[in-house]
Amino acid sequence: MGGEAALLRFLLHLGDNTLVLGHRVSEWCGHAPVLEEDIALANTALDLIGQTLMWLGLAGEVEGAGRSADDLAFLRDVWEFRNLLLVEMPNGDFGRTLMRQFLFDAWQSVLLGHLLKSSEPRVAEIAEKAGKEVAYHLERSADTVVGLGDGTEESHARMQAALEYLWPYVGEMFTGDGADAALAAAGIARRPTACAPIMTPWSAVFWTRRR
Repeated sequence: MGGEAALLRFLLHLGDNTLVLGHRVSEWCGHAPVLEEDIALANTALDLIGQTLMWLGLAGEVEGAGRSADDLAFLRDVWEFRNLLLVEMPNGDFGRTLMRQFLFDAWQSVLLGHLLKSSEPRVAEIAEKAGKEVAYHLERSADTVVGLGDGTEESHARMQAALEYLWPYVGEMFTGDGADAALAAAGIARRPTACAPIMTPWSAVFWTRRR
């Protein structure tokens, strides 16, 4: 796959992830357990949609077909989307939503850290802007997951169930294809396996709790 085509595919992947997850999280608006969480989730959704505008806006520039971020977000057929399956998963209860957010935040924070050194200046610039939001998202989702996991017997059981439900979708984050190889060769983005070390603590928690 050529460099421009690989870059476009990658940008769509990043933008589609935040687009779909942003809409999923926004479904909690007016329905969260407490007002503070309602506001926090709404702000998280807004951040994700803001990142979508940047990634898909750049994708439109690279494509060169005159399509805007809105065009790419709303005028593509379903099979053209390149998001992770994880972000499509139903919200479920509050615990599952926060577990999904934590898994995505942890992965995204490592990915954006790598992209800060991208040979493509526009990618590095977006990574720097988005990274500040993602650092906050990760801190919040991690603290909430730990708090609920260490809470009551019921909250612990719900968080464990959430992890077991979502875990099968984690591996997709660390698999690549020919486009990833082309991006790595050009210094634009590292291969997905570069983020794989974060699977170690996740895996340890998952299997320890299942015993």
